[in-house]
Amino acid sequence: MDLQRVGTGAHTVLVLHGWFGSSRSWQALLPHLDREAFSYVFLDYRGYGERRGETGRYTVAEAAADVLAAAGELGAERFSLLGHSMGGSVMQRVYADAPERVRALVGVSPVPASGVPFDEQSWALFSGAADSHGNRRAIIDFTTGNRLTGTWLDAMVRHSAENSDRDAFAAYLDAWARTDFHTEIQGAEVPVLVVAGRHDPALGADTMRATFGAWYPNLELEVFPDAGHYAMDESPVALAGTVERFLRRH
Repeated sequence: MDLQRVGTGAHTVLVLHGWFGSSRSWQALLPHLDREAFSYVFLDYRGYGERRGETGRYTVAEAAADVLAAAGELGAERFSLLGHSMGGSVMQRVYADAPERVRALVGVSPVPASGVPFDEQSWALFSGAADSHGNRRAIIDFTTGNRLTGTWLDAMVRHSAENSDRDAFAAYLDAWARTDFHTEIQGAEVPVLVVAGRHDPALGADTMRATFGAWYPNLELEVFPDAGHYAMDESPVALAGTVERFLRRH
């Protein structure tokens, strides 16, 4: 497995991307990371990034098993997890499967362990995104509050199209939206930080309080005023500082 690693610190952080992303989605964050205290390892799911062409079931459980396999390859007995959006679901599945190995969880606009409910119109938009760049652009624009530039939106769509296999991308929608394992993590004592963007209409602070806040007694919630769904792009300096202050305590 080809792993992108940044830093040489003793605290290993496995970084999990979202539905539209890849291991390369975190580039804006990299200059602001403490490379002496932490070792960040950026992973791809099957069908994404460096793993395009790799087939599988494209489920949350499979992605979590692959994360644990990567940790084994790295020799990381214990680690923290940083997950964006769909990666927030995967990181919780890793914790459910191997709680003794997880130091802390950090979710950036993370998908709850209960999945995400959709109305019929929204499901049509999202399920059509595998075959429509226009749908992808509309979703990214909506989830960032219709406030960012067309140039940025086009770059995000281009990254998504170039870094995911069509069938994998389509299948992962069901994986993150319709997988519910929240009863397996409810009441877990693991330290959890959730970063929500004020301009994220679906996975904002209210949703985080109703899900993560109900399940994790040690939850810390930070709301970024100048971010939507992609805080690593929209507020990279603030995100790096917030994440590392939390992780240093764990």
